[in-house]
Amino acid sequence: MNDPAVVNIDQATEWEGPEGEHWVAYQQRYEELSAGLTPVLFDAIAIAPTDRVLDIGCGCGATTRHAARAAVHGHALGVDLSGPMLRQATIDATAEGLTNVTFQRADAQVHPFPPASFDVGISRFGVMFFADPVAAFTNIATALVPGGRLLFLCWQDLTHNDWVTVPAGAALAHVPFPDLGAPDQPGPFSLAEPDRITQVLTDAGYRDITTTAIEAPMRLGDNADDAVEFLSGIGVARTLLATVDPDTAQRALAAVRDALRPHERPDGVALTGAAWLVTAHRT
Repeated sequence: MNDPAVVNIDQATEWEGPEGEHWVAYQQRYEELSAGLTPVLFDAIAIAPTDRVLDIGCGCGATTRHAARAAVHGHALGVDLSGPMLRQATIDATAEGLTNVTFQRADAQVHPFPPASFDVGISRFGVMFFADPVAAFTNIATALVPGGRLLFLCWQDLTHNDWVTVPAGAALAHVPFPDLGAPDQPGPFSLAEPDRITQVLTDAGYRDITTTAIEAPMRLGDNADDAVEFLSGIGVARTLLATVDPDTAQRALAAVRDALRPHERPDGVALTGAAWLVTAHRT
């Protein structure tokens, strides 16, 4: 990929390909996964009918559509690096009959947003992957009106997220430990420390920064078999399973299945997810 408007090349390549395609294929499952956390974000946002909303890392657009329904006399723009996910977002918005929502493929770190064109910036787990988070949040700030609000969800430390550690711990008895990179490198847990969040946002020109811990069950599937089918297609799982022979891969998946069996309930398999709700204002 050689797009001068994209600087997060590795992320763009992954989300344009297998990872984005997996999210489209399992769109409803991903929505169920974070169903206990999403309402907390929108309760905190309290979108006004006339708000103009920027949704960063919007994926398949569920949060953008939610924002558009609230901003009935305003507008919602969803931006993401994933073409497959944005195409699905557009299909879903059209099917819903929403006329005040648009989607655009854009790298929020460098995209030339019209200055002061949004009242609110939101993101549900879409801001942890910037190569330069200070530059990215600074660029997002320029898109907000003075005093404009920024609200997002990001993951707490890996050790607080059983929905990851339980299946991963079982698999790691058979596959190599993944390279998670340095804590300040792009990845799902790059903003896991509140002090780092505060420093990044302060350096990027925000004030009144708060981080609030929230937890909710993360539904992985109808049962252990269903959950394993879903989890085996996630990017990090695909990468790890590709490093071992087929028999070892099957043993790893069997171990994950066994680890999830004790968590089966009549309404499915669920494990705890822990996130930060972050709020701030542009200076």
